Amino acid sequence: MDAAPIVFRNVHRRFDKTWVLRGLDFEVPQGSVYALLGRNGCGKTTAIRTLLGFLLPHQGEAQLLGESSEDLSAATRGRVAYVTEGHRLQKLDRIKDILAFEAGTRPSFSLPRARAWIERLGLDPKKRVLTMSRGQRAQVALVAALSADPEVLILDDPGLGLDVVMRRELLDALIQALTDTGCTVLLSSHVMTDVERIADRVGILHGGALIADSEIDELKQRIERRFWQPNDPSEGPPPLLRVLRARRVPDGYDLTLLDVDDDLLDRLRSAGAFLGDPVCLGLEELFLDLVAADAEAPAPAEVA
Repeated sequence: MDAAPIVFRNVHRRFDKTWVLRGLDFEVPQGSVYALLGRNGCGKTTAIRTLLGFLLPHQGEAQLLGESSEDLSAATRGRVAYVTEGHRLQKLDRIKDILAFEAGTRPSFSLPRARAWIERLGLDPKKRVLTMSRGQRAQVALVAALSADPEVLILDDPGLGLDVVMRRELLDALIQALTDTGCTVLLSSHVMTDVERIADRVGILHGGALIADSEIDELKQRIERRFWQPNDPSEGPPPLLRVLRARRVPDGYDLTLLDVDDDLLDRLRSAGAFLGDPVCLGLEELFLDLVAADAEAPAPAEVA
């Protein structure tokens, strides 16, 4: 396949008069894991539902496996697996009933593979959904999705509400499954440690638009935090393009900076009384800095 399996091109979507997506534009290459990050209500689920054709964009286009999401064929839908945060399973069904149903309705579903994964996870095939923990339900939903050998797997916060142990078990199962299948993944998650373990690239969604779209290691290398003190305590943050965010702290500002070079440092020093040493950020700190509600300086449209 020449084109990327997942493509967003200038996608806008609103509900009533509120714009939830504003020019969403990115793609996910074949065989990679892309994590879409953002605060609650930022548009992650709307983006996923638009990609799957459950919602129509008001402008732009999303494409899935080379087809417009507004007109996906049954054959293309059969090449995609989708796991939602609720892990919706019939409460009275047993695991073996779920697998049998999937095998009977999806031609590509491999019942032997599904049974092998259930055994590997230590789950009892006779166990009913009603008696499962949230973590076990998440694992079963993941097995059901992956046993059809999808080319694209879409996960909408599957670990939401799980404790640390359950999330680790779910993530380990996902990593093993991806090793076996090599499918392309679009993942929405709030847990940065999980994202760092599995994702090749991250997009940070804020205000309906991507403010970052980069490989994780590259993003960490390009962004740093420094304390900056203005000449006059009443002054605001420096209005420079590569100052992504400025948070007021005692005596000055903590600045989140992009692509720091000698020119930017000289400008910051000449504009203020003091500039501190750099602090490198982990993904969680970086994410919090970029989407902070109390930040004063606007981010550029994209960190790409």
